[in-house]
Amino acid sequence: MLDDRKAAILRAVVEEHIRTAQPVGSSHLARQADLAVSSATVRNEMNQLERDGYLAQPHTSAGRVPTDKGYRFFVDSLATPGTLDEVRSQQVRDFFARAHGELERMLGDTSRLLSGLTDYAAVVTAPNAEALRVRSFQLVSLSPRSLLVVAVLSNGSIEKRNLELAPDAAVSEAVVGAASAHLASCLNGRTWGSIDRPTPTGDAAVDELVSRAHDAITSVVLGGADQVYVGGAARMATAFDAVGTIRQVLDILERQYVLVSLLREVLDRGLSVAIGTEHGLQSLADCSLVVAPYEVEGERGTIAILGPTRMHYDQAMAAVGLVSERLGRALSEGS
Repeated sequence: MLDDRKAAILRAVVEEHIRTAQPVGSSHLARQADLAVSSATVRNEMNQLERDGYLAQPHTSAGRVPTDKGYRFFVDSLATPGTLDEVRSQQVRDFFARAHGELERMLGDTSRLLSGLTDYAAVVTAPNAEALRVRSFQLVSLSPRSLLVVAVLSNGSIEKRNLELAPDAAVSEAVVGAASAHLASCLNGRTWGSIDRPTPTGDAAVDELVSRAHDAITSVVLGGADQVYVGGAARMATAFDAVGTIRQVLDILERQYVLVSLLREVLDRGLSVAIGTEHGLQSLADCSLVVAPYEVEGERGTIAILGPTRMHYDQAMAAVGLVSERLGRALSEGS
């Protein structure tokens, strides 16, 4: 544990470094921060904080910058996650007041909202769909040989598959209507992960079409990957000085499986903020993650922001917390 003076100096270093992105010197800190001690005392305390691993000196004669340990102390010492200013809070209210429609669009728009609120990259993952109920299921005829298989799930998401028939297998509107009605009667209300093949009707044409439609939509259930929406990836290019770091961060943002695994790992360890190497991914050692879950019908999705370790943690935590709460509420009310 740090005594009160060391804690105050460390917090002042973190806040100044976040604000300026520059190493912080003892003389500057003594003048700018409300510490009521001399620059010599500040220098001695900063030397001790460096020896204890909370601060680092980038090069000789430079000021100090926080280490991951220093940022962790700072985050843990925040009394509250902070609150968004009225302008940003109003943005969130306005967004969810008009956010309706397909789940995919809402999650994509949410990632862009969160990125705009924080100026960092934002990641939103969809809840696991297997436990969701099928609200409605239908076949839509586009032409005699082309159909659309549509399933609307209880969280508002829509799964679609095109179904193309052979030239000699064109079907009438009556067959499409009968197949659609049979699929709805067998599948509506079932969970998305337990869609069994419907029982035969006895009509060969209808049963063939039902079987084809079932196979098409089941391929979505069995082969569907986690849905990941990334907003503001380009903002990361301005967050770091090193081109190599920018390239590594952008590469991770494109690799959805890695992102999903990373967010799950952070939450499973009980963290809402993972700083630097805490998240275990070396290529993101210069980054921090702020993560929060949201729930729809008992299934959990996640939202997160990814930014430099020199991020505004109180505002980042406030934005992630508010948006996750409002997103879960909006999706639950729509189910």
